[in-house]
Amino acid sequence: MKMFTYVLYGAAILGLLLSFVKDRAKTKLALKKAWRSFENILPSILAILLLIGFILTFLDAQAISKLLGTDSGVFGMIIAAAVGCITLIPGFVAFPLAASLLSAGAGYAQIAIFISTLMMVGIATLPLEMKCFGKRIALKRNVLSLILAVITSCVVGVIMS
Repeated sequence: MKMFTYVLYGAAILGLLLSFVKDRAKTKLALKKAWRSFENILPSILAILLLIGFILTFLDAQAISKLLGTDSGVFGMIIAAAVGCITLIPGFVAFPLAASLLSAGAGYAQIAIFISTLMMVGIATLPLEMKCFGKRIALKRNVLSLILAVITSCVVGVIMS
């Protein structure tokens, strides 16, 4: 795994050098834009690091395992699904959180339903979705997304156990 990471870093550095040789001005402009983009997402990254820190401070591995572990069964899936449905977290923040929860003892099926509902079911955004697409379509999309998340997490749970 480490070797692949080094290869990717090497390819990125090589690409940057080739770009710099070809057109210094465009490369400098691209780096400035990239830096501004990084500055824009930095608050979200810091927020997730704080969120992960707080979660892991208040919930030790034993509590996470009890609430969201493999042995939590349907109850753990319901908790994870409920949190995923009501939480509004971008994907680049949710995946590190999910990895931290997995390493703290959460089950694969529970994390799968958390991530699936987080990405597909939007209780927080439902009023806006109803306004844009209509009540019937918005509710249907969210219910079907929840059903798909349950099915997917069950499959993940079977495969990973």
